[in-house]
Amino acid sequence: MNSRRGRQFPLSEMLAAVFLFTPFDTASHGYAGKRIFPTTLAIDDPFVMDEFSVLADHFKEPGTDETYATQATTISFEYTARLTRRLGLLLGGAFGHLEPESTDSVNALGNLEVGAKYQCLTDAAHEAIASVGLQTALGSTGISAQGNSFTTLFPAVYFGKGMGDLPASAKHLRPLAVTGIFGAEFPVDSRTATRHTWDNVELTEKTHGDPTILRWGFSVQYSLQYLHAFVSDTGLEAPYNQMIPEVEFAMQSCLNAGCQGEMTGTVNPGLIWFGRYVQLGIAAQIPINARTGNSVGVLALFHLFMDDIFADFFPNRPWPVSFSSDQLDGY
Repeated sequence: MNSRRGRQFPLSEMLAAVFLFTPFDTASHGYAGKRIFPTTLAIDDPFVMDEFSVLADHFKEPGTDETYATQATTISFEYTARLTRRLGLLLGGAFGHLEPESTDSVNALGNLEVGAKYQCLTDAAHEAIASVGLQTALGSTGISAQGNSFTTLFPAVYFGKGMGDLPASAKHLRPLAVTGIFGAEFPVDSRTATRHTWDNVELTEKTHGDPTILRWGFSVQYSLQYLHAFVSDTGLEAPYNQMIPEVEFAMQSCLNAGCQGEMTGTVNPGLIWFGRYVQLGIAAQIPINARTGNSVGVLALFHLFMDDIFADFFPNRPWPVSFSSDQLDGY
């Protein structure tokens, strides 16, 4: 490790450096026709690409009759690599720092996550995109509070739709887009627990280690980049013409195991900026009810487009890495 200490750069200077030295054309990010779908923060994406993401999550989880309210700071990592133009594999994990009320803070390591996603639809004319995926969190691969002892599966469908096919009378709505996800997470294995009754008759009961959770959500985005390039010349200059204001809705509903019908979730208004090689994002986490929490949290994303950064490592790919000049016109 290099022990030399250089100049300490303020955050504003670091962001300015990113803006100055990142090219402002856009390559093989998630796209359909002229529509470029960014990587969202609270819900997963409807496309397949080569990417590396670091997501910081700071949120106060409410207490229950059996647990304390906990301030949780989690850093999640995910790497996705395409095997073909439509099929990608992912590997992910998370590290958390938990500060429960009235007890000592602890560090935790989440279970290792692996999965695959297949992009089954790309409709350029209607700016539509869809994928199906399967992820699994491998039981007992984590440590402490974030590492469950059981394995879970999460099959899901993902979609995205841009409004670029709206008529000319609604042209200022064309930069709008929606993306969404719908899936169920359930435990693969079950655990057995032994208890003794008052007359010492031994009974064995079989219980799932975790309930089945319906996970669903959607985002509403308005691309200033799309507005500037394909609707009207707004006069916006970099970095503002690379921004996408958005709102994400990340919800989950319990389906069994004693919590049937209970719903939690957050509404996440935020802002995304992206260039050719990197994307930055920040969003608030607003709980929808007291069961989710009573404090506003924050999400922050640092995202790298690996296929563009290391394009020379994939010279024989059977698909184009970057957009054509026509697709880049106006960006």
